[in-house]
Amino acid sequence: MATVRDDAVCRRLMTVPGVGPLVAVTYKSATDDPHRIVKSKAAGALFGLTPKKYQSGEKDVTGGITLAGDEIVRTVLYEATFCYRA
Repeated sequence: MATVRDDAVCRRLMTVPGVGPLVAVTYKSATDDPHRIVKSKAAGALFGLTPKKYQSGEKDVTGGITLAGDEIVRTVLYEATFCYRA
């Protein structure tokens, strides 16, 4: 808690509804260098939260998320949204 309390980025993240200290510190540690994410849309791809895409000729199928990124961050973000909605 002391680490999160002293970190300005974590405190800002905790202003989002559903985001607590664990989610904030996990997200911040996973995005170690925020300058490598050029657009905010690209942050989802970093954690495997983008939909699978299959395009071939006339077919254009959008599937579930790719699960290609950090599993712990995905789990923590899912739990944060689930707790916020409940």
